[in-house]
Amino acid sequence: MTNETAAPQPSPGAPLRPPAGRYGPEPTERRRRLAVVGIVLVAVVGLAVTFVIGLRYANEPVRYKDFGFAVVGPERVDVTFEVYMDPGTTATCTLDALAESYAQVGTVDVTVGPVESAQSRYTVSVATSELATTGVVQSCRVVP
Repeated sequence: MTNETAAPQPSPGAPLRPPAGRYGPEPTERRRRLAVVGIVLVAVVGLAVTFVIGLRYANEPVRYKDFGFAVVGPERVDVTFEVYMDPGTTATCTLDALAESYAQVGTVDVTVGPVESAQSRYTVSVATSELATTGVVQSCRVVP
Protein backbone atom coordinates (compact mmCIF):
# COMPACT_ATOMS: atom_id res chain seq x y z
CA MET A 1 0.00 0.00 0.00
CA THR A 2 1.05 3.56 -0.66
CA ASN A 3 0.14 6.86 0.96
CA GLU A 4 -0.37 8.65 -2.36
CA THR A 5 -3.59 10.46 -2.94
CA ALA A 6 -4.88 10.32 -6.47
CA ALA A 7 -5.70 13.67 -8.04
CA PRO A 8 -9.22 13.87 -9.41
CA GLN A 9 -9.20 13.11 -13.12
CA PRO A 10 -11.65 14.64 -15.59
CA SER A 11 -14.02 12.28 -17.24
CA PRO A 12 -13.01 11.21 -20.74
CA GLY A 13 -14.14 13.71 -23.41
CA ALA A 14 -14.64 16.57 -20.90
CA PRO A 15 -12.87 19.85 -21.75
CA LEU A 16 -9.79 20.54 -19.63
CA ARG A 17 -10.46 23.60 -17.46
CA PRO A 18 -8.86 25.03 -14.36
CA PRO A 19 -10.78 24.72 -11.10
CA ALA A 20 -13.76 27.06 -10.90
CA GLY A 21 -12.88 30.51 -9.59
CA ARG A 22 -9.11 29.98 -9.71
CA TYR A 23 -8.47 32.70 -12.33
CA GLY A 24 -11.36 35.03 -11.63
CA PRO A 25 -15.01 34.66 -12.48
CA GLU A 26 -16.05 32.10 -15.04
CA PRO A 27 -16.31 33.54 -18.55
CA THR A 28 -19.85 34.11 -19.71
CA GLU A 29 -21.20 34.07 -23.23
CA ARG A 30 -21.61 37.87 -23.09
CA ARG A 31 -17.94 38.35 -22.09
CA ARG A 32 -16.82 36.13 -24.95
CA ARG A 33 -18.91 38.13 -27.45
CA LEU A 34 -17.53 41.43 -26.12
CA ALA A 35 -13.97 40.10 -26.42
CA VAL A 36 -14.57 39.00 -30.02
CA VAL A 37 -16.17 42.35 -30.90
CA GLY A 38 -13.25 44.21 -29.30
CA ILE A 39 -10.69 42.18 -31.23
CA VAL A 40 -12.57 42.73 -34.49
CA LEU A 41 -12.77 46.49 -33.85
CA VAL A 42 -9.04 46.73 -33.12
CA ALA A 43 -8.29 44.77 -36.30
CA VAL A 44 -10.55 47.01 -38.43
CA VAL A 45 -8.97 50.19 -37.02
CA GLY A 46 -5.48 48.75 -37.60
CA LEU A 47 -6.30 47.90 -41.21
CA ALA A 48 -7.78 51.37 -41.79
CA VAL A 49 -4.66 53.08 -40.43
CA THR A 50 -2.43 50.85 -42.57
CA PHE A 51 -4.55 51.64 -45.64
CA VAL A 52 -4.40 55.41 -45.06
CA ILE A 53 -0.63 55.34 -44.52
CA GLY A 54 -0.20 53.21 -47.65
CA LEU A 55 -2.25 55.64 -49.74
CA ARG A 56 -0.25 58.57 -48.43
CA TYR A 57 3.08 57.05 -49.46
CA ALA A 58 1.75 55.68 -52.74
CA ASN A 59 0.63 59.17 -53.79
CA GLU A 60 3.93 60.91 -53.07
CA PRO A 61 5.27 62.29 -56.34
CA VAL A 62 8.93 61.85 -55.29
CA ARG A 63 10.46 59.12 -53.14
CA TYR A 64 14.12 58.65 -52.30
CA LYS A 65 16.39 56.07 -50.74
CA ASP A 66 19.84 56.58 -49.25
CA PHE A 67 22.21 54.24 -51.03
CA GLY A 68 25.51 55.03 -49.37
CA PHE A 69 28.12 57.64 -48.56
CA ALA A 70 31.88 58.07 -48.63
CA VAL A 71 33.78 60.37 -46.28
CA VAL A 72 36.39 61.90 -48.59
CA GLY A 73 38.04 63.99 -45.87
CA PRO A 74 37.31 66.58 -43.20
CA GLU A 75 35.91 68.96 -45.84
CA ARG A 76 33.71 66.67 -47.94
CA VAL A 77 31.38 63.67 -47.93
CA ASP A 78 29.90 62.10 -51.08
CA VAL A 79 26.28 60.92 -50.78
CA THR A 80 24.82 58.35 -53.18
CA PHE A 81 21.04 58.09 -53.35
CA GLU A 82 18.22 56.93 -55.59
CA VAL A 83 15.20 58.99 -56.57
CA TYR A 84 11.90 57.51 -57.72
CA MET A 85 9.57 59.82 -59.67
CA ASP A 86 7.61 59.93 -62.91
CA PRO A 87 9.63 60.50 -66.11
CA GLY A 88 9.87 64.19 -66.98
CA THR A 89 9.71 65.25 -63.32
CA THR A 90 12.28 67.53 -61.70
CA ALA A 91 12.91 67.57 -57.96
CA THR A 92 15.06 69.34 -55.40
CA CYS A 93 16.70 67.15 -52.77
CA THR A 94 18.32 68.38 -49.55
CA LEU A 95 21.37 66.40 -48.45
CA ASP A 96 22.92 66.65 -44.99
CA ALA A 97 26.36 65.71 -43.70
CA LEU A 98 26.32 64.76 -40.03
CA ALA A 99 29.10 64.57 -37.44
CA GLU A 100 29.44 61.75 -34.92
CA SER A 101 27.22 63.73 -32.52
CA TYR A 102 24.54 63.94 -35.28
CA ALA A 103 25.18 67.67 -35.60
CA GLN A 104 24.71 68.97 -39.12
CA VAL A 105 28.16 69.90 -40.48
CA GLY A 106 27.15 70.44 -44.09
CA THR A 107 24.07 70.72 -46.28
CA VAL A 108 23.32 71.20 -49.96
CA ASP A 109 20.21 71.46 -52.13
CA VAL A 110 20.57 69.69 -55.46
CA THR A 111 18.19 69.68 -58.41
CA VAL A 112 17.69 66.28 -60.02
CA GLY A 113 15.92 65.69 -63.30
CA PRO A 114 14.04 65.95 -65.43
CA VAL A 115 14.40 62.20 -65.45
CA GLU A 116 13.87 59.79 -68.31
CA SER A 117 13.08 56.75 -66.15
CA ALA A 118 11.19 56.27 -62.89
CA GLN A 119 14.38 55.39 -60.96
CA SER A 120 17.67 57.25 -61.08
CA ARG A 121 20.83 57.23 -58.96
CA TYR A 122 22.98 60.22 -58.08
CA THR A 123 26.21 60.86 -56.18
CA VAL A 124 26.57 64.40 -54.82
CA SER A 125 29.40 65.99 -52.82
CA VAL A 126 28.50 67.87 -49.67
CA ALA A 127 31.03 70.39 -48.33
CA THR A 128 31.56 70.09 -44.57
CA SER A 129 32.81 72.42 -41.85
CA GLU A 130 34.37 69.50 -39.94
CA LEU A 131 34.74 65.75 -40.33
CA ALA A 132 31.40 64.12 -41.15
CA THR A 133 30.65 60.54 -40.23
CA THR A 134 27.60 60.13 -42.46
CA GLY A 135 25.72 61.71 -45.34
CA VAL A 136 21.96 61.37 -45.81
CA VAL A 137 19.08 62.65 -47.90
CA GLN A 138 16.93 64.85 -45.69
CA SER A 139 14.09 65.37 -48.17
CA CYS A 140 13.09 65.52 -51.84
CA ARG A 141 10.26 67.59 -53.30
CA VAL A 142 8.91 68.23 -56.79
CA VAL A 143 10.00 71.49 -58.40
CA PRO A 144 6.81 73.33 -59.45
